Amino acid sequence: MIQGTGSYVGKSLLCAGLCRLLRQEGWRVAPFKAQNMALNSFVTADGGEIGRAQAVQAEAAGLDPTVDMNPVLLKPGSDTDAQVVLRGRVWGRVRAADSARFLAAAWPAVQESYARLAAGHEVVVIEGAGSPAEVNLRERDIVNMRVAHLADAPVLLVGDIDRGGVFAALVGTLELLPGEDRDRVRGFVINKFRGERALLDPGLRTLQERTGRPVLGVIPYLPDLAIPEEDGVSLEDSLARRRGREAAVRVGVILLPHIANFTDFDALAAEEEVGLRYVTRADEVADLDAVILPGSKNTIEDLLWLRGRGLAGAIRRLGESGAPVVGICGGFQMLGRRIEDPRRMETDLGGMDGLGLLDVATTLGGEKATFRVRVQGAEGTPFAGVGPAVGYEIHLGETARGSAAAPVFRLRRQGDGHAEVLDGAMAPGGRVWGTYVHGLFDDGAMRRAFVNGLRAGKGLPPAEWPAGPPAGAARSAAYDRLAATLRRHLDIAAVRSLVNLPFREEVVAPGL
Repeated sequence: MIQGTGSYVGKSLLCAGLCRLLRQEGWRVAPFKAQNMALNSFVTADGGEIGRAQAVQAEAAGLDPTVDMNPVLLKPGSDTDAQVVLRGRVWGRVRAADSARFLAAAWPAVQESYARLAAGHEVVVIEGAGSPAEVNLRERDIVNMRVAHLADAPVLLVGDIDRGGVFAALVGTLELLPGEDRDRVRGFVINKFRGERALLDPGLRTLQERTGRPVLGVIPYLPDLAIPEEDGVSLEDSLARRRGREAAVRVGVILLPHIANFTDFDALAAEEEVGLRYVTRADEVADLDAVILPGSKNTIEDLLWLRGRGLAGAIRRLGESGAPVVGICGGFQMLGRRIEDPRRMETDLGGMDGLGLLDVATTLGGEKATFRVRVQGAEGTPFAGVGPAVGYEIHLGETARGSAAAPVFRLRRQGDGHAEVLDGAMAPGGRVWGTYVHGLFDDGAMRRAFVNGLRAGKGLPPAEWPAGPPAGAARSAAYDRLAATLRRHLDIAAVRSLVNLPFREEVVAPGL
C-alpha cells in the first residue's frame, strides 16, 4: 500500500507506475483506493463514477476501470459539505456531523469492493489519501490504515522533497501513528527529487537511523509525463510552467472556485499552437482569442463568483466582439439564459440568470447522467464532419434549447441502445457554444478543428500537425516511462519481498 505524508506527494502516479510494472511482468494487477476526494472523475463502462486517478491506474494495468477500484468518491460542493458517490452512484450529501451515517454505508462498500478485487487479481496496489497521521480524522478513517489492516498490507510512506521538509514530514508522520499502524510502515520513498543524489545521502542515513526503516527509493522529478492529474495543485504547477509562453492562439480557461474535470484541457494545453492559461481576473480576458468556462461542482456559486469578480461582463464583451466563448458541462449551463434549482441542490437562491450568451435554460435535479459517449460533430457547426470521438458525460440537470440555439454534437451513449442524442447548443454564427461532453479535446481531430477555427478568426492559415500518436498511445508510453523509472530508482526486489511476490522476467503483456 502506498501512503503519503500529505496530498500531492505523488501517491497516485507511483501506484500507476507499479500497476504498469507488474502488468509488464504478467501479473494480474488492479488498483484500489477506498475513498477519493476529487473533482476530476471518470465514467466506467456501466455508467459508474469514480476518481480519475483510479481510471488512470486501471489503464496502466491494462484494465477497464470498475467502481470496485474506487467505491467511495467525495466531490466537494463547498468548504463544509460534499456529494457522496457510493459504488458509482450518487448516495447523497454529507457534512462532518453526518459522519456516523456516512461510515455505516461506506465501510461495508469498501470491504466488499476490496474482497472482489483481491479475489479476481494476483496483486492489488492500494493507494491511501492525504496523510494517515491526521489525528483528528483517525476514528473516521476508511482509506489509510484501516484499509491496510483490512488487506494485511505493508505500507510504503511517500514524501515529496520538491516542496521541502521531507525528512520532518516522514519522521513526524511515523511518530504520530499508534503502534499497530506504525508497524505497518515498512519503508520510505522520497519522490520528486532533483539534484545530486550524493547531497541527499546524509539525510537518508539519519532517517534510517532515527526510524529503523529503510529508504527503498528516491524517485526523480518527472516533468511532462502526459498522465492526467486529479489534484488541483497540479493546476498551479502547469500555470507556472506555461506563464509567458508565446503561441499562435491564446486560450483562457476560467479558474472557477469549484472547477471540475480540469483534465479536459491537458491535451489542448500541450499543443504548441496554443498558449493556454487559467484566468481569475477580468483584465486577463480582453486579449484572449477564446475563453472556456469549464465544469463546476457548484454552478450557481461559481456564477456568483464570476459576477463578483467582473468576469461575467468581460466574458460577455469578449463574446460580443466575435471571439469564441465555450462552455463545458457547468460552464455550458452558465452560458444560458437561466439556471433553475428548485430542489435547492446548490444554494438557497432557487435559481439565477445565466450569462445570456446561449438560448438555453437549465433545471438542476433528477438523476445524474453518467455515460461514455461517441461524439460526432453536427452539420453547420465548426465540428461538422469531425468524429467519431470518445468522451463522457457527468452532470446533474437538463438543458433545453430555445429557437435561437442549434445542437453542436450528435452522441451515442454506451449502454443506451442505439438512440442518437443531440448535445449542446450553439448561438447563430457558431462562435459561442457549449456541450456536456468531457474529454472532447483529447481527440486530435476535434482539437485541431477548434484550434484551426481560432487561427481562421485571426486571419491565419490552418496549421499542419505532424501525425503523432493518439492520446491513448501517448499515455501508454508515459506509463512505460514511469515503470522504467521505478525499476531504476525503487528497490523492486525489496518491494516484492514485502508481499511475497516472486520475481518474473519482464514480458510484453497483451494490449500494452
